[in-house]
Amino acid sequence: MADAEKPETLTGQAPEAEHDPQFDPVIKLEHKVEVKTHEEDEDVIFKIRAKLFRFDKESKEWKERGTGDVRLLKHKETSKVRLVMRRDKTLKVCANHYYIKLQPNVGSDRSWVYNVAADVSDGEPVAETLAIRFANSENAQLFKKEFEDAQAANAGTKSDEKPEEKEEAKDEAKDETKDDDEKKA
Repeated sequence: MADAEKPETLTGQAPEAEHDPQFDPVIKLEHKVEVKTHEEDEDVIFKIRAKLFRFDKESKEWKERGTGDVRLLKHKETSKVRLVMRRDKTLKVCANHYYIKLQPNVGSDRSWVYNVAADVSDGEPVAETLAIRFANSENAQLFKKEFEDAQAANAGTKSDEKPEEKEEAKDEAKDETKDDDEKKA
């Protein structure tokens, strides 16, 4: 009867000798690695959730590129605005464009279609047709308005000029026109 009082486990050991499930980490992480996204020098001027698609020419269908927040980022020094979209979980960039022309998507009032000359998301640069879809038509219209405002702001800036240099160039242009007017008079 002594055997019945202390049952053995499958390994042949008594239950009191079972393993304690406490585990110590094999590697201790002591410091974080700073990841540079190249968005540190930019301010978010607009942000909205969307889904990005690309048109596959071989199968003639839309393929999902990613879902996440599409943002318009304005550079602090050059004042250039660009569209950036990162996938939700992986944070991989699925859209990064300065100049694109939005066209309405046939059959949908909540998405826009645009073409890019060189999309490098899948490796080599390839001309792509992309579509960006929003939750509703109000969000799509809001995005279009903000994006067109950003494009108008980009049209007024040159990529290699800083804002201070732009002001100097404007002042010089005004001085030259005054000189020309005085010569004509």
